[in-house]
Parts: sequence; structure tokens; C-alpha cells
Amino acid sequence: MIGIGMMGHGIASNIVKHGHPLAFLEHPGNQPVDALVAAGARPMPAIAALAAESDVVILCVTGSPEVESVLFKAGGLLASLRPGTLIVDCSTAIPSSTLKIADAVAKAGGRFIDAPMTRTPKEAAEGRLNVLVGGEAALFAEIRPLLACFAENIVHAGPVGAGHRMKLLHNYVSLGFSAVLAEAAACAQRADVDPHVFMEVLAKGGGGGVVLERLRPYIESKEIAAFRFSISNALKDIGYYTTMAGEMGASMATAQGIRQTLEGAVAAGLGGAAVPELIDLLASDTRPAA
Repeated sequence: MIGIGMMGHGIASNIVKHGHPLAFLEHPGNQPVDALVAAGARPMPAIAALAAESDVVILCVTGSPEVESVLFKAGGLLASLRPGTLIVDCSTAIPSSTLKIADAVAKAGGRFIDAPMTRTPKEAAEGRLNVLVGGEAALFAEIRPLLACFAENIVHAGPVGAGHRMKLLHNYVSLGFSAVLAEAAACAQRADVDPHVFMEVLAKGGGGGVVLERLRPYIESKEIAAFRFSISNALKDIGYYTTMAGEMGASMATAQGIRQTLEGAVAAGLGGAAVPELIDLLASDTRPAA
């Protein structure tokens, strides 16, 4: 596995928990790995060493530039790939990049599926992610038991690239609603609306749902644990969505507005803040211009 971050750590933990031998790439961006090593996972100092003994390599890195770097850089995965190795890309990525990568992997003698996830680090740790798979039906059937170690719901979205397309559609809706809800909550703050009344009315009406419940702890008591997803990552995902939509010639006027809101938050120095903290920025006198 390459990428033991907030999501990847949960994935790795559940793979080991289910009895699979696991090697992972040492990297300063990894979450603490002491528990993984104690459970039998083995750190590897370089991609070549990891690839030399792996039948399956799971990638869980930030996005398309990082995936391309892992694959194409000198000493990268393509240069060390064993024939038949299956690469499973759980990252969020631009589908056009995914197709390029899948083609390069095939030419190098490997196999590839995209398998991005939805839900949060909490569900990753619990082995309850949703996984959206793009790839051949036979490969999907082959890898499904491994995915089931860390996923509660597994969907075959279609051929290679379909998983990443579906992930961007999902995240646009999820993060887009988060931005809309944050803006509404900010307006409610400035209008002196009681946050509990605000939540009660939305929950019983058209605003109810998963995103509202993730934001509820912050709206009611400034608690971010339920939605530990950074604003900079949200901007990256919305940017990937607008790139995909642009390549397809699809309408994206609303997405551009959401992207501008997130860009304003990053410009204000809140890129590392959790998405719910967008509410306070939008409610403040220094909120980004519309």
C-alpha cells in the first residue's frame, strides 16, 4: 500500500485485521504506523522494494499529480511492476488522467482498477467505507473480497475511469451542499437565528440528510470531529469536478460558484481548516466576496 494517510490508515488497518500480509511505503505524510507494524505490516523504504513482492498495490494518495508521480517518476511503480500486478487506485482523481495511467499500466504488463471511496476517516477505521469501482467485470470480481475488508458498500460503476467519475459526481453534490449549508448557517448567525432551531427546521424539511448531520456538531457546538475534511481538499475535489465537466462540455455554473467560495477560504488562510469552519469565515466581516 502507498499512502497511509487519514483514509489510508483505516484501510491498511482493516486489511491487516482480516489476515492479509501488508507492506507499505515509508513516507513522512503517513499517519502514525506503530499499531500497523505491531499488527504485522511491514514498512518499505522504496517503491521498488514494495513492488518487488506485491501482487496488489493499493494507492491512497491526495490526487492525480501524486498518483502520476508514484507511477511515472524515476524509480516509480511502473519501472518496478511485476507482470500481472493489480494496481487499485483509491485516490480521488481526474478521470482523463486515470485513463492515461490505466493504459500505461497495461503496457507495462500490469492491471488497473480505480476504486475511490466515500465517507470519512471514522468509517475507514471501522471498515465501513463505500467504494466505487471502475474496471473490467472480471477484475472487479477478483478484487471484491479484498475491498470488502474495508468497505461496507461496493459498487461496480463501469469500465476504467467510471469509479473516479462517480466519485467526483458524489463529491460535487456532497461538498456543494456543504458549501450551501455553510453559507446558510453563516447567514443564520448574522440574523441571530438560534442554531438549534435552524437545525431542527432543516432536519425536518428539505435540508435533512447526511451532510446536515455531519455539520450538526459544528453548527450546534463547534465540534469538527464528524467532518474532518480540509477546505483545501474540498477545493481540490471541486476543481477536479470542474475539470471533468469542462472536458465533457457539461454545465458547471453552480460548481464554479462553489469553487470560488472555497478559493476565498483558502486565500483567507483556512485551507487546512475543516469544512465546517467555513461557516465562521462566511459569517465574519472578512468573509470572501461573492
